[in-house]
Amino acid sequence: MNQDVLEKEYQDLNSIAAVYDYDDFDRDIRHYMIRAMEPFLVPGRALEMGCAYGEFTEILSHHYADLTVIDAAEEFLDHTRNRLGDKATYILSLFETYQPKEEEKYDAIFIMHTLEHLIDPVDTMRRAKSWLTPKGRLYLVVPNANAASRQLAVKMGLLSHNWALTEKDHKHGHRIYYSFDTFERDTREAGLDIVHRGGIFFKPLANFQIDLALKHGVINREYMEACFQLGYLYPDLCNSLLLIGK
Repeated sequence: MNQDVLEKEYQDLNSIAAVYDYDDFDRDIRHYMIRAMEPFLVPGRALEMGCAYGEFTEILSHHYADLTVIDAAEEFLDHTRNRLGDKATYILSLFETYQPKEEEKYDAIFIMHTLEHLIDPVDTMRRAKSWLTPKGRLYLVVPNANAASRQLAVKMGLLSHNWALTEKDHKHGHRIYYSFDTFERDTREAGLDIVHRGGIFFKPLANFQIDLALKHGVINREYMEACFQLGYLYPDLCNSLLLIGK
């Protein structure tokens, strides 16, 4: 990838950081992510690639005392640093140009809802794989094109097809939606062996609908927990897809 493309990507990421906003559900899903991964976490040194405003970084800090965060958006790093202080090491860099020292291998690398933003996600996974220790694992989460809520939106005429990008997706810098077949294709192309696959949170409603339903008491936290549990049974219909590679 040439320098002009990298420079444009850096500018794009910083522009996105300036306008990025979250639904309450976006914050909730991070806690469901770690619950889905907890049985498979490898202790030791951890790296998070892409931190946004640090919600998931804070969750990781409870599991990893040695935690490094890399992001190309200075605003995201500033938010995360203000949130966590010295509980993490912060690196401002594009993934494509970051190179840890030989002794700085990681036991756990997390790329959470980030691959869909990248020009070349396969190259990023391939590079991350090279930074793993022999026992290390790469934890990958992406939005699911086949989530029940998206399929319903297609049937309602709100989306043209399951992989369609919305105005909000473009605003947030999303380039792609994944399904299990395309997700697994890219991880295999990156040279990863998949040791676990799953779905996170069976999703019958759009983010804003979940937020409104919770706010007005139409659904409650017990309902949310049930959706999380159903995700184990129906991973193809979940909000997010999880792969763990080595």
